[in-house]
Amino acid sequence: MDIKLSEVPSKEIMPGFHGKLIHTENMTLAYWDVEEGAEVPEHSHMNEQLMQVLEGSFQFTLNGETKVYEPGQLVPIPAHATHSGKALTPCKLMDIFSPAREEYK
Repeated sequence: MDIKLSEVPSKEIMPGFHGKLIHTENMTLAYWDVEEGAEVPEHSHMNEQLMQVLEGSFQFTLNGETKVYEPGQLVPIPAHATHSGKALTPCKLMDIFSPAREEYK
């Protein structure tokens, strides 16, 4: 199966977070276009997650520790870890979730 990212429809999963979501049996890959000022509230989930900043500046809090991430930085997020974030500029992010995020299907 070949996937062309340009042909994957974008979904607004939460205000300001527009994602192109690709699902396999065991993973979800999300490419996000994030509007400046958009926030993801503090939450946790059963999925292990790896976040990468592709463009922009993203403030991210993991288990109470806040840092600002720039392009090329990756953040491993363990399953059940509490986290939140805010786009300080327009951002492009990539997330990988394992197992797949069923609620994003």
